[in-house]
Amino acid sequence: MTIALVTGANKGIGREIAARLATLDATVLLAARDAGRREEAVSALQAAGGDVHPLALDVTDPASVTAAAVEVERRFGRLDVLVNNAGISGSQAAQVPGGTDIDVVRAVFETNVFGVIAVIEAFLPLLRRSTAARIVNMSSSVGSLARMSDPAHYFARMPGWLGYSPSKSALNQITVQYAKQLRPEGILVNAADPGPCVTDFTAGIPGVTRTAADGAAIAVQLATLPGDGPTGAYLAESGPVPW
Repeated sequence: MTIALVTGANKGIGREIAARLATLDATVLLAARDAGRREEAVSALQAAGGDVHPLALDVTDPASVTAAAVEVERRFGRLDVLVNNAGISGSQAAQVPGGTDIDVVRAVFETNVFGVIAVIEAFLPLLRRSTAARIVNMSSSVGSLARMSDPAHYFARMPGWLGYSPSKSALNQITVQYAKQLRPEGILVNAADPGPCVTDFTAGIPGVTRTAADGAAIAVQLATLPGDGPTGAYLAESGPVPW
């Protein structure tokens, strides 16, 4: 039995990751900070036949992270898969270079970067009890420095964004550091680029047609890698994403 935890899983790509892992016979811990949305999502996935359980978790609250780890240890004794999906974009208008609100940038990094570190650190003792632990960090293609700085890529023409894009670049580096450290233990750590999908993040952006389920596919692939699978990689469904 695989025990899998997905943060920020009450909606969007996170919910689809939880749903897909449940269809693969994993016991899924659906973690979210909003109690109402968390319970609604769990009820829906349980009704579809999934072995899904709610887990209260606010990645920006150290006490909440600690309590969640204690609860998972008490109920299951280990963790096999950790998908760090919880993330925020923040107001793009408040992140424009030359006119940024530093508190908005801090809030984005608190969730997208420090929250991921906090969750990994809290759950690593439980992941080390697994025979095939996997950590998946949900990144984004906008975290690619190569694409952002390539004049030929449309990202180079995007407005500056001091919070969200840099937070995903930082997350990629964090992924590499954990992968290096945990490789000798057989724990595979990778960054997933779900690509543009119809979610709250992309509301109002024309031309986005891929679904949240489409975006979840790469995360599920990385969560179920065989032992000889990659680690320290930045991957989309189509293959490696340039750093």
